[in-house]
Amino acid sequence: MAACVSSAAVIPPPAVDIPADGGRQQAVAVLAGGCFWGVEAVFEHLKGVKDVVSGYAGGSPNTAHYEMVGTGRTGHAESVQITYDPSQISYGKLLQVYFSVAHDPTELNRQGPDEGTQYRSAIFYQSEEQKRVAEAYIQQLTEAKVFRSPIVTKVAALPAFYPAEEYHQNFIQRNPDNAYVIYNDLPKLSQLKKRFPELVKGR
Repeated sequence: MAACVSSAAVIPPPAVDIPADGGRQQAVAVLAGGCFWGVEAVFEHLKGVKDVVSGYAGGSPNTAHYEMVGTGRTGHAESVQITYDPSQISYGKLLQVYFSVAHDPTELNRQGPDEGTQYRSAIFYQSEEQKRVAEAYIQQLTEAKVFRSPIVTKVAALPAFYPAEEYHQNFIQRNPDNAYVIYNDLPKLSQLKKRFPELVKGR
C-alpha cells in the first residue's frame, strides 16, 4: 500500500480556499492520484459529495480507453470527477482529503504497486479559482515540510474528462473482496474515517 503520510503528520487545511457560494449548489473537481478505484471510494464517502465518476483526463478522446491508457503513452491519467455541493464542502477541503488519505503526492508517476504516467498525481483545474487554491496549497504544504519528500503533484488545466468503462465505476463497493482492493484501497477508507470522522457520510 502507498503510505499516504506518516501517522504522526498532520495535513493542515488550506489557508487559501474558494468561499462558499450560497447560490451555487453544485461544483466539479477533477483529481488524479493513482488507481481510480481507491480515490473514487474515498470521495464517495464525504458529506456534500453528490457523485464521483472514475475516468481519464489529460489526453485525447480517441485514447480514453483502459487498455490504451494502460500503456502509459496516451497522456491520460486515471482520474476522478467529483460533483459536490460547495455550500457543504469546499474545494480546499477536498484537496486536504486528497493530500491526506487519497494518495501519496510525493510518488512520481506511480502510486503504490502501480507504475506509469497514467498513475501520476495531478490536479486538473477548471477555473482560475481552482488553480489559485491548488497552487497555494501545494506551496503551503511544501513550506510547512509536511512530507519528507517533495510534492510532485502537477496542477494543469482540464482539457476534458472521459468516464471510464462501466466495470470500473463503484469498483470497491462491488468488489470488496478483491485482493488489490483489500491491500491498497480499504486502508485509505480506514484512514479517512480516522482522520476526518466529521466529514464521513452517516456519522
